[in-house]
Amino acid sequence: MTEAWLAFFHLSAVLGWIVFASAQAALCRPEWLNAAALARLRRLDTLLWVATAAVLVTGLLRIYGGAKGAAWYWGNWLLHLKLTLFIVTVVMMPGTTRRLSRWAARHAADGSLPPAGEVNGVRRLVMTETHVVALIPLAAVFLARGFGG
Repeated sequence: MTEAWLAFFHLSAVLGWIVFASAQAALCRPEWLNAAALARLRRLDTLLWVATAAVLVTGLLRIYGGAKGAAWYWGNWLLHLKLTLFIVTVVMMPGTTRRLSRWAARHAADGSLPPAGEVNGVRRLVMTETHVVALIPLAAVFLARGFGG
């Protein structure tokens, strides 16, 4: 029963990550950006970081508290692939956070919004992150079925 709950919480965290990243990518458009959208993008960024932490914590709980045991997981190259893709994504995320913070500070100081090129750059970064994350479930389904060990 514990294994099912751990899988549920981990999957829920991954789905949360996808929802917040997708919402951020959808909202990050030059033609839609205004003060309210900027505030919403910053909230989504915070929620995305929370979801990212939840993915990591629930993943570790599956490794160390799951039925298969840590040795089985760590001995499987698919886990290492999943972690590598996760780390690649996490390394990209601070770029978005810094830019959103810079935009908010500039907006608070003089009411200006970022130029379209900057907004499109952040959107591309978020889309890249989301596409990298989309590869993780591919490795996950094979890992869960015992491949790669």
